[in-house]
Amino acid sequence: MLVRPISEDDHLAFVAARRSASFLQTPAWGAVKSEWRRESLGWFDGDALVGAALVLYRQLPKVKRYLAYLPEGPLVDWTTDDLAGWLAPMTDHLRGQGAFGVRMGPPVVTRAWTAAQVKAGIADDTVRRLGDLPPDRRDPVGARVCAQLRELGWRRQSGEGGFAAGQPQYVFQVPLAGRTEDDVLKGMNQLWRRNIKKADKAGVEVTSSTGAEELEAFHDLYVHTAERDHFTPRPLSYFTTMLGALGDESPDRIRLWSARHEGDLVAATIAIRVGAHAWYSYGASSTEKREVRGSNAVQWAMIRDAIAAGADVYDLRGITDTLDADDPHVGLIQFKVGTGGEAVEYAGEWDLPLNRPLYKAFDTYMRRRG
Repeated sequence: MLVRPISEDDHLAFVAARRSASFLQTPAWGAVKSEWRRESLGWFDGDALVGAALVLYRQLPKVKRYLAYLPEGPLVDWTTDDLAGWLAPMTDHLRGQGAFGVRMGPPVVTRAWTAAQVKAGIADDTVRRLGDLPPDRRDPVGARVCAQLRELGWRRQSGEGGFAAGQPQYVFQVPLAGRTEDDVLKGMNQLWRRNIKKADKAGVEVTSSTGAEELEAFHDLYVHTAERDHFTPRPLSYFTTMLGALGDESPDRIRLWSARHEGDLVAATIAIRVGAHAWYSYGASSTEKREVRGSNAVQWAMIRDAIAAGADVYDLRGITDTLDADDPHVGLIQFKVGTGGEAVEYAGEWDLPLNRPLYKAFDTYMRRRG
């Protein structure tokens, strides 16, 4: 197996040929993360391109050494019994690029819990976290990947509630393969179905756009949401770059959705799709007119669009692993659980130190920072 840089066109063609790949592993995502140096890598078996990755390099202050980061990647054969054969040539290349350490997020599932299990866990005072519940299913591929990574010296990164330094380990997904709109609607809880009907009866109108004409209105509502829910919003320039980069890469890659009631913007979201995987990426909602249920209306519109596009999964992205009814994060889980999907645990993010003194200094800095 050989690993070497490839063109963004070859990288994109490899992604396009797959049923599913994370949008964080598309060439365009490197353009969104402009503060990182980016590189497209290819794995070659002879002349055949058999794997690909977007690598983001973050430079250490005052030193030309880098953390090499592969968010939700690389795109390789994770079912193999010989991960070393794939990862060793990658780390050799990254070391040659000046990397003092590598961080990656294998896109493999380890466990999953049904919406009914999560709901029951929240109602049970003896249950605090997802891990306290027996899963509905375990994935042997995920378990094998984690075991091999430990043997190869990789270190799993852990963070509060399942959030590591990069991407969430726990997400909530609605399976769509082989299901109709009616199937998905019937799988939702009674509150979600009632709120979708309520929004329709109230006259909420949902539209979508691939252009930037709605972006400023989205961002205004997003900032309002951040103030209400106490999180730090991203600047408008970030979303302008994101919409432009992903939209230029593929016309169906990213869409902005808006829900209005009597002309007032009550909810807005950003949706992304790569192949058969559709994501709800960012969302915003108005404090006023919450009774018209714009958030449910816009989510249902995005789910219907994903079904029409032939998606296998609708991904509502990150949740924490808490099931404690008194935890402030549990409200987000309850909202997503209403869709009738499942809580999914991925393998998480893993680090491999290549220069131990530099990696240790970096790790200490990151722990002190947060």
